Amino acid sequence: METTSTAQDFIPIIFQVIVALGFVVVTLVATHFLGPRRKTKDKLTTFEAGVKSVGNARQPFSIKYFLVAILFVLFDVEVIFMYPWAVNFKELGWNGVIEMFIFMGALLLGFIYIIKKKALDWT
Repeated sequence: METTSTAQDFIPIIFQVIVALGFVVVTLVATHFLGPRRKTKDKLTTFEAGVKSVGNARQPFSIKYFLVAILFVLFDVEVIFMYPWAVNFKELGWNGVIEMFIFMGALLLGFIYIIKKKALDWT
């Protein structure tokens, strides 16, 4: 038996989105009107972990920092694809196991490529 979705099926989701957006708007407006408005020299200076700012904030630094961050996001997102597979493990059967091994192999090949290119070598 096939079920079809109707507009009424999405009412709880729409309601949740409206409540979440309403909370954000109410919080932003409330903090704007209720918060203090004292602007002193100390409040307007930059602050980073208790250390006074020295020099120009635009000085360049190693691209490897960004590379590690992008690689983390890439592999993290790919791991997310394993959760639906784990949930539907029994329904997918051996075809699902084979496909997951192919997927994991592709991940492993990408990781080996990254190691060979020394993308994670910080020296």
